[in-house]
Amino acid sequence: MGVSGSGKSTLAAALAAELNLPMAEADEFHPPENIAKMASQTPLTDEDRWPWLDALRDWMSSQAETGSVITCSALRRSYRDVLRTAAGRVVFLHVDVEIPRLNTRLAHRSGHFMPPSLLESQLNTLEALDPDEDGVVLANDSTIEDLLDSARAWLRTTTSAPASADEPDPA
Repeated sequence: MGVSGSGKSTLAAALAAELNLPMAEADEFHPPENIAKMASQTPLTDEDRWPWLDALRDWMSSQAETGSVITCSALRRSYRDVLRTAAGRVVFLHVDVEIPRLNTRLAHRSGHFMPPSLLESQLNTLEALDPDEDGVVLANDSTIEDLLDSARAWLRTTTSAPASADEPDPA
């Protein structure tokens, strides 16, 4: 989870490959209306997000037997509450980046419908993980390898996630 440009897709792809798990990019679950809205620099409303979150939850549930990795901003607790209703255990890795670095990343990103102008809206919407939520905040202030190491370390302490793809998938 995290705001646009935080590195959540890069981390998710690396984890999914390492753990040999299916991965879904939440952006691919948005209906065309949501994409058009964001592309026109209009923030989504909760009403726009509920069907999208339901679709993500349903996909996660369909992967419950093997496990999965998804990317999703999951900015509010209420959004994470929907995702948590998926079958199986749901954990959140909140990828956090300092605002100046986010601005630089978004200014240099091309080919994505989410304009840099909506970053402020996302930051204003973002609610930190509560202590009772199954997750961790990971600082993305160095390299993807460091971020992946932090994710691995946390997953090893809280789940039965394997250290590499050569071990069995987590239940």
